[in-house]
Amino acid sequence: MIEGDPRIGAFRPVPRTGVIYVTTEAAARGYRSGDPSWANLGQGSPEVGPLEGAPERITSLALDVSQHRYAPVGGTWELREAVAEYYNQFFRRGKGSRYSAENVCISGGGRLALTRAVAALGSINLGHFLPDYTAYEELLSIFRLFSPIAILLDRERGYRFDADDLRREIVGRGLGAVLRSNPCNPTGEHLRGDALAGWVGVARETDCTLLMDEFYSHYAWSDGAGPTSAAAYVEDVDRDPVVIVDGLTKNWRYPGWRVCWTVAPKKMIEAVTSAGSFLDGGAAAPMQHATIPLLEPGRVRQEVAAIRKAFLLKRQRVVDAAREMGLVVDAPPEGTFYAWASLEKLPPPFDDGMTFFRRALEWRVICVPGEFFDVNPGKRRPGHRGQRFSQFVRLSFGPALEEVELALKRLKAMIPSL
Repeated sequence: MIEGDPRIGAFRPVPRTGVIYVTTEAAARGYRSGDPSWANLGQGSPEVGPLEGAPERITSLALDVSQHRYAPVGGTWELREAVAEYYNQFFRRGKGSRYSAENVCISGGGRLALTRAVAALGSINLGHFLPDYTAYEELLSIFRLFSPIAILLDRERGYRFDADDLRREIVGRGLGAVLRSNPCNPTGEHLRGDALAGWVGVARETDCTLLMDEFYSHYAWSDGAGPTSAAAYVEDVDRDPVVIVDGLTKNWRYPGWRVCWTVAPKKMIEAVTSAGSFLDGGAAAPMQHATIPLLEPGRVRQEVAAIRKAFLLKRQRVVDAAREMGLVVDAPPEGTFYAWASLEKLPPPFDDGMTFFRRALEWRVICVPGEFFDVNPGKRRPGHRGQRFSQFVRLSFGPALEEVELALKRLKAMIPSL
């Protein structure tokens, strides 16, 4: 290997996503998952223990010998049927076109579900938004058939992007697909109701595929809001170009199970499943079997209500405390369990996201610098990495309230008085 060559033998250096990067840096300073001396506001997972009013947590699994075999690449038929029925019960009532097992593909995790989807894309332009989920950067870099096209969202508009905006981008940039998280990680902006219906309508009109990452769809904070999905506005489940990705990770608070699904027209599911045949081979059979009762409608409603009660309190606490510390939270998040906060009014060097993160580590607090959400596939945009969002941090209220309070207390002590 030539001296100075960044490769590692035949391998290239592969960057870590934002959450993995910050926890790795924290681990180098002694952090271990579950260590009560640390407070992790960087975590991308919700608290997984009991919540008041929630269904009892599953603590053991009984395995049948048949579950030691490989599961089908597309998932067990029983789970696929259960996922389809979940969407029909919550989002398709009274509609003539309904999802079936053939509209569902199961995978071993959300990133893998998205990887299968983008691996199946053709030679198109794919629109993605800034800021958005950090893992999209490498996801949109490794497959060369499609071209990722960045769309910058305006802070002044609350990061909103309506149907007319979408139509203009699709037509003007010749987009064949659009990827977005909804609610958005990190801003918490939530596309719902007529606005979401408008997006689905534009996709139908332009034949542009919507790749909707709905992993935070049960974390909806507007008054009267419940679970939302683009599935509610699809007219024909086998013709409208809408691909939905979700799973147990956030909405059911079982991230360690690694059970997720893709819901889409049958032909798209066939393509996604074929991609899975060479990417991963399919999700674990025992976990798929154990997932089925979690999708029972009554149980889902209990879990959603419990999430709302517990997480609304933490949301308000984080937003209020951030503002008291001098951080700018333009608006409380409408969804997710994150607050997207600007450091612009803090004194140097605390007004820089990466510096803020490193100083917080000294206080045993983890957060995620905003620059990781400046998704730049293939590093095609020149200049300083993450320059647009270098004065932002993402604060998670995913941990239990006690851990959130500990983090906020330490950050308040860390930041000098203005």
